Amino acid sequence: MIAIIDYDAGNIKSVEKALIYLGQEAVITRDRDVIMSSDRVILPGVGAFGDAMNKIREYKLENVIYDVADAGKPFLGICLGLQLLFKTSEESPGATGLGLLDGEILRIPDKPGIKIPHIGWNNININKEKKLLSGIPDNSYVYFVHSYYLRAENREDVAASTFYSTDIDAAVEKGNIFACQFHPEKSSAVGLKILENFMAI
Repeated sequence: MIAIIDYDAGNIKSVEKALIYLGQEAVITRDRDVIMSSDRVILPGVGAFGDAMNKIREYKLENVIYDVADAGKPFLGICLGLQLLFKTSEESPGATGLGLLDGEILRIPDKPGIKIPHIGWNNININKEKKLLSGIPDNSYVYFVHSYYLRAENREDVAASTFYSTDIDAAVEKGNIFACQFHPEKSSAVGLKILENFMAI
């Protein structure tokens, strides 16, 4: 069973639908016992960094997430769920994220001809040594919706990168923690393969 953490963020149902399409049992929940008894955990979401962390704390999910990480359970952050794994974001000065990974969440720089938020398909350069993107051809296209991006502190954590106004770390992987800035559940066959890889970890 896959637990999808419910903290009132947007885009949670689309993740559930993708998992069901893949034949997986998925449950949207904020119940600690359900989360801890699941095989894998996903933290999806669309929204603002600070508001999301406030909700995670309101629902007493912060320590649950730490316990999932400490237990070695495969954990996947998607979009905002990736950003929340880090300690700070330029989107919400003063707000403190989960701090499970090291890096910065920065605003995509304004440049002529570049629309922010970044909405649409973009190709990714893949680190073939990473499990989450195993079997995905380099320069595959995936679907993004974001105004803020990750610059990982540890380059060995980066599973995929892309370019949109600047170099963007599009996916990371460290131990049992995995995350994508893009939306695998909206990225057609490539995205479904990424979710299948996560199920196989």
